[in-house]
Amino acid sequence: MNASSLVSRARLWCVSRLAVIGALLASAPLLVFAQASSTWFDTFESRLEILALMQTLNADILASPSATRSLEKWCRDHKMADDPRIVARLVEGVDKAPTAEQLQRLQVTDADEVKYRRVELRCGGHVLTEADNWYVPGRLTAEMNKLLETSDTPFGKAVQSLRPYRRTFSVTILWAPLPAGWEQRPQARSQPRQPRKLAIPKNLFEHRAILYTSDNKPFSEVNELYQGWILAFPRAR
Repeated sequence: MNASSLVSRARLWCVSRLAVIGALLASAPLLVFAQASSTWFDTFESRLEILALMQTLNADILASPSATRSLEKWCRDHKMADDPRIVARLVEGVDKAPTAEQLQRLQVTDADEVKYRRVELRCGGHVLTEADNWYVPGRLTAEMNKLLETSDTPFGKAVQSLRPYRRTFSVTILWAPLPAGWEQRPQARSQPRQPRKLAIPKNLFEHRAILYTSDNKPFSEVNELYQGWILAFPRAR
């Protein structure tokens, strides 16, 4: 191979490398946008948006017979995953015996009638809820119990043929995006020149509820901690 051919090959190789690098650079702003789109900045406007979002999801869950259904709708509407399906990841090595009050709420007399399950409810790579669940296997079908023991099916989906409904007996807001009395403090609404990223806490709010069959028989008590990941959706700028 002569020198001229070697030079031509070298030029072709350089051109092809530059084309690849150019394509990567052209896509770089999109990648940065995608990563930055879930960032919340510490401004009054952002905190107000977060408060509205928390209240919206909180109200939707309270009005729904299934928290799983509400979370799946949230995941789908906010485009948080290519497959907006809620899956339950079982947390191993955790056990919590039911209290006397829980036995009373579930209308059972013996703790052996109750089974405990701790799960993370996930949408794609996001953990939306951590949940403790005390349920009465004897009030479920064999198929439901098998699903709960051997699959990633959320509790609400596993028992949906019971046509269950929820009665929430406790709601606790664990993080207030706006400080108390903000509406009477004009400085609280001022915008910093260079706002910092807002640190979203792990837990936003908590629900405790009893699930009943369509014939009003209690069969499960849940304690759900709704996570800061519910705010980690792509946001247009």
